[in-house]
Amino acid sequence: MLCDKKEGPIMNEFSGERILILGAGVMQGPAISIARDLGLFTVVVDGDPNAPEVSKADRFECIDLKDKEGIADLGLSLQSNGGLGGIMTAGTDFSATVAWAAEKLGLPGIPYEAALNASDKDRMRRCFEAAGVPSPQFTVFTGETLKGKLPALPFSYPAVVKPVDNMGARGCRRVDTPEELTAALEDALGFSRSGRAIVEEYMDGPEFSVDAIVYKDEIHVCGFADRHIFFPPYFIEMGHTMPSNLGKKETASLMEAFFAGIRALGISGGVGAAKGDLKLTPRGPMIGEIAARLSGGYMSGWTYPYASGVDLTRLAILTAMGRRPVNFGPLHHWTSAERAFISIPGKVRSIQGLDQARNTPLVKDVFLRAAPSSLVRFPENNVSKCGNVLSAAPDRGGAIAAAEGAACSVLIRLEAPNPETAAFLTATAAFPPGAYTPDAAILAALNRLPDPPETHFLKLSTINIIPFPEFTGSSLMDYMGRSPEESLEAVRSITGLALPIKDSGDTITLGRRFWAALIRGGYQGGAYFVDTINNQTEQGEGKKI
Repeated sequence: MLCDKKEGPIMNEFSGERILILGAGVMQGPAISIARDLGLFTVVVDGDPNAPEVSKADRFECIDLKDKEGIADLGLSLQSNGGLGGIMTAGTDFSATVAWAAEKLGLPGIPYEAALNASDKDRMRRCFEAAGVPSPQFTVFTGETLKGKLPALPFSYPAVVKPVDNMGARGCRRVDTPEELTAALEDALGFSRSGRAIVEEYMDGPEFSVDAIVYKDEIHVCGFADRHIFFPPYFIEMGHTMPSNLGKKETASLMEAFFAGIRALGISGGVGAAKGDLKLTPRGPMIGEIAARLSGGYMSGWTYPYASGVDLTRLAILTAMGRRPVNFGPLHHWTSAERAFISIPGKVRSIQGLDQARNTPLVKDVFLRAAPSSLVRFPENNVSKCGNVLSAAPDRGGAIAAAEGAACSVLIRLEAPNPETAAFLTATAAFPPGAYTPDAAILAALNRLPDPPETHFLKLSTINIIPFPEFTGSSLMDYMGRSPEESLEAVRSITGLALPIKDSGDTITLGRRFWAALIRGGYQGGAYFVDTINNQTEQGEGKKI
């Protein structure tokens, strides 16, 4: 009988039996820890010997997760030398490797063909089409296709281009015209292991993520969240909120489509897990995609347990070990929010505010992906963000406010000068977008601001900022929800300077170019501009600011 830790943890449910876990990254950390809590001996494989969770494993083997034969051979060796009870993964795109090895070893799992259906978007769409599962029209391209004139799409623009066999929104983007299609296909093909890209109808509407445990014909939903997607033409998830705030009727219609998709792929022919990305469009529910594994993105291992009190990873481990899990119902009804923080392009000089973020009431975790000296870029996929904050609270508003506030408290200072940062701050392209989107009146006021005079080599403590009330008094918000005044305060915090807003006399004064940098790059752009002046002043260059 499964018990949540609030009812009493399942300790030593297994007595030294072994489980093979694919992946030693952050997303697999809960599976490794919980398996050990259950009394299982964990054998963990990853192609990276320095993966962050390697030290948690009882035994680690460095094997590429694409090497299904090598992993199956390891499983055979384990079976013949002490036994092996199950194999699993979470948050990776190697469910086909798990299914292959499980079939070869006679272990619980889903059919290998079903895993291929869920790992290849071309096969997936064909399964949905044959079974009448609601999903977009599609067509597939290869590198050979690009050598000649591209054929017309069998549906209208806009469309979405993505590799058939990758995750994390790598190589995924919206295209609105035939002229944009070639470049998008080249990008997607670069992320495809099989050299294929799929082009689909664009599905308009809110997006949701759902996790489920599958035990033969039983499908148990264990987590349904609102996804927060931004920055077209890419699809960057800036967070999710668990549970979804969608109404019961609409939720039921999405679940009906999700269950039909699971069955169409053949996942329900075995035991395992399924993760779906769903959209509620003007035409009704549509399946974005379904993976034959638990979700990544901090959902299955963190936000669902925080929101429900139920350890979903524990249920998945029991399933992988051939046991029929029970007690799926939530033990409490909280909200858990995950929010990301990002950066404009450049090289990280320092990061501050982490302790403040971690000490924010209701915040459970802060995960950092960037570090001093690391190169950062504005995200074009979901693996190039700088970090994530997770919160949990009895009320939805409290959880969201805590996660968003903590994410805003993390400040990333970039090195100056840097050509990538400088190029971003002077760019006018729609992507990457600017931190703020001023209207025509604010832009006109910006253009009326004076350029500062030449400076004498004064101390930076004397820097002033020319007033710009049209911007600072506006209701504009940056990517993270900071007001102009809050971004200014972040610049002061990072640089350690007072930076009073006033017309100057015998001082260094920041004018139009400072405000332009702040509008384009947010607090990072403003701090970068000040740091550039700092470098010039220290080096005695005496240039115009």
